Amino acid sequence: MPQMGFYINQSRCVGCKACSVSCKDKNDLDTGMNFRRVYEFENGSFTLDGSTIIQAVTGYYFSISCNHCTSPACLPSCPTQSIMKREEDGIVIVDQEKCIGTRFCVRACPYGAPQFNKKLLKMAKCDSCLDLRVKGEAPVCVTTCPQRAIEFGPIAELQKKYGKINVVKGMPNPVTEPNIVITPHPNAI
Repeated sequence: MPQMGFYINQSRCVGCKACSVSCKDKNDLDTGMNFRRVYEFENGSFTLDGSTIIQAVTGYYFSISCNHCTSPACLPSCPTQSIMKREEDGIVIVDQEKCIGTRFCVRACPYGAPQFNKKLLKMAKCDSCLDLRVKGEAPVCVTTCPQRAIEFGPIAELQKKYGKINVVKGMPNPVTEPNIVITPHPNAI
């Protein structure tokens, strides 16, 4: 199976956070843990011209989870080798049996993907809903997005269909080779 990844149509995202909430619910995540996050970006200002307020503000949203990078920074940072990249689909996972919760992966990941589970004292992160995918279903973030702004599939197919943009304004430099394709919002270029 080829490297899998996410496609995000940032132009369609309205910031409803259905993807984030459904992921949180499916994975029974505690407060503060979010495998999928929706960030809000705002630019511009309001100015006053006499008694008239002139608006020059733009805004957009960006939904992101683990990018299941080709060269994940979290993987070599783990002293117990509990973070692995699956050969069959390139998904980066955490082996809970090996993890000792050092949080080194949190510091290493430029995208904030690994999350510390305070109950288990171990790391956890998006696994692309492996349990659902085994049943032939899509990740829950994909199926709950009312705008259909998220897709999941072989990254080569997503790139062929949508292009190769994998970084937009507000994201770190893609040195880890994130397996994400983005249709940017016009203000995020």
